[in-house]
Amino acid sequence: MREPRAAAPTTAPAAGAPAAPRGRRADAERNRAAIITAATAVFAEHGADVDVREIARRSGVGMGTLYRHFPSKEDLLRLSLEQEFTAWLTQAHERAAATEDPWQALSGFFEQVLTTQAHNRALMDSYVQTGGPTESCVHKCRVFIDALRQRCEQAGVLRPGVSTEDLLSLSGSLCTTVQTVGDERRWRRLMTISLDGLSSRHREPLPS
Repeated sequence: MREPRAAAPTTAPAAGAPAAPRGRRADAERNRAAIITAATAVFAEHGADVDVREIARRSGVGMGTLYRHFPSKEDLLRLSLEQEFTAWLTQAHERAAATEDPWQALSGFFEQVLTTQAHNRALMDSYVQTGGPTESCVHKCRVFIDALRQRCEQAGVLRPGVSTEDLLSLSGSLCTTVQTVGDERRWRRLMTISLDGLSSRHREPLPS
């Protein structure tokens, strides 16, 4: 009597094989996003000197996972700052586009810059520790400010001779004032004086 042949072992369909790697990649992407979100909040609250263990705790990942994505705190800080800058600049673009009056768009930009500076002191201090915004961020900001300057120039509301570099330097100087003065009434006063100096009411030639 012939014995029944043992059933051949079955294997999972080849089509299902990539599922595990895809799942791991999705987990890694979620962890990375959670780390960046937590880091941005923690840096804004405590500045660049915060212990990375607080970032790991807030993001819900282990230290090993954090370091796999970001070998140093500086790497994470730079990325967090760049993302914050990009989000801020996007808001600035939207606000300027929604403002019909060119002068209001320019003065609103200065208002937004300094208010952001005043409300995010720890984050702004972190910029100093990383050497400031990246060249890419500075370029994007310069392009945006140049567009505001051209709008005001074409409308005849900007003092003759004011350049894009002048506006960049002025915004940087006022940001430094916000950090050193602290008193909101004081920096708003200086901002108003500075904006008045940019007005086309002043026709005196600027130093070359």
